[in-house]
Amino acid sequence: MPQEMTCLPLPALPDDLSIPVLGTAKIPSGLRYGHFVPDGSSVFVFANAADVPPGGCNPTLQMAGPRERIYFDPAKTHCAIVTCGGLCPGINDVIRAIVLEAHHNYGVHSVMGIRYGLEGFIAEHGHEPMELTPASVSSIHEFGGTILGSSRGPQSVERIVDFLERRNISCLFVIGGDGTMRAAAKITEEIEKRRVKISVVCIPKTIDNDINFVAQTFGFDTAVEQATLAIRCAHTEALGAPNGIGLVKVMGREAGFIAAQSSLALRDVDFVLVPEDPFELYGENGFLAALTRRLRLRRHAVIMLAEGAGQHLLQATDERDASGNVRLGDIAALLIQEIDAHMAREGIEHTLKYIDPSYMVRSVPANPNDCIYCSFLGQNAVHAAMAGKTALVVSKWNGYYVHMPLSMLTHGRKRIDVTSNYWSSVLQSTGQYVYFQG
Repeated sequence: MPQEMTCLPLPALPDDLSIPVLGTAKIPSGLRYGHFVPDGSSVFVFANAADVPPGGCNPTLQMAGPRERIYFDPAKTHCAIVTCGGLCPGINDVIRAIVLEAHHNYGVHSVMGIRYGLEGFIAEHGHEPMELTPASVSSIHEFGGTILGSSRGPQSVERIVDFLERRNISCLFVIGGDGTMRAAAKITEEIEKRRVKISVVCIPKTIDNDINFVAQTFGFDTAVEQATLAIRCAHTEALGAPNGIGLVKVMGREAGFIAAQSSLALRDVDFVLVPEDPFELYGENGFLAALTRRLRLRRHAVIMLAEGAGQHLLQATDERDASGNVRLGDIAALLIQEIDAHMAREGIEHTLKYIDPSYMVRSVPANPNDCIYCSFLGQNAVHAAMAGKTALVVSKWNGYYVHMPLSMLTHGRKRIDVTSNYWSSVLQSTGQYVYFQG
């Protein structure tokens, strides 16, 4: 992992990191520029030799990029794109890149957009597919969200593959998070069972940046940029009154990367609370006591809160959302209530301003860095699909675009390593360890 985004030790790798192919690629690609990437080109999984397991070898991932020969005849190829799960900056950029690459560089003129996630494959939902052309996607990157719409929850894998066969789809591009990757794996299994020639290529998406073996998900850079705007506002509000407190909540169910990274970017935050680093509210070493010390010393405070932080302080429920995730308790509401009560007991008059930019953060257009990243992801996804590769994820690892087998991404989630220098830098930028120590 890059040093600036240190996470917990990587989970065990699958025994086989090879990428399945539908058959021998025999058709000249016709690409008129650039150089072709041989299938033997690879990238080491572990950039640091010290990370290689004792007595083991350093496994490699197949490098992404255009191949000299392709499997599908562009004139006969039909593609489909589906977007699933929550919104994220850059989805439209990926869609646009896929359509433009397939049309202009490969000569594929049939690209279908599946409406509202996996529901779009099931006729009863009534979501008619839409035709995607260079003209129809020409300006979609200027808008947030997804032109195709999205949804959560499982659908019949058999009926999804029925749809693909009925519509003569050759290449399916799936944009989504870890749950979507698991669904894509099941779709590829059903395709293999039927022995049909359909390539399934995935582009990982999550605003929380918590997918295993993905150095950084697209849209994360934009999310951090937007979160810093909220921090600036919270800081201004906190400075505007005696004992002013600014509380900002951002997304991060199980990983606090947005909260941590945006705090490092601006360094106006005094407390960062993330799921990976449990905290207590009460007592001499609790958060309320630490906040009190901060106010008495500096007369203002800014708190950055990931939505999944402090869940152990709330009553657990068995409720789940459509994706099967446990519904989180409202940690922000608890903090506001307990801060007000604690300050009243301490006789400290204060003002608390609460800012929740979550939906603004995930719904804005991608910034330039993410636009470029999304373009490369979309282009490389088309290169892989046209070459007949399947059951893979296109991502970036150790500075290179690579093909990862789906099995690498479907177990567990990436989280901040609270023993790392990265988290230490966050604590140093906030100085919160001083207030917790008393």
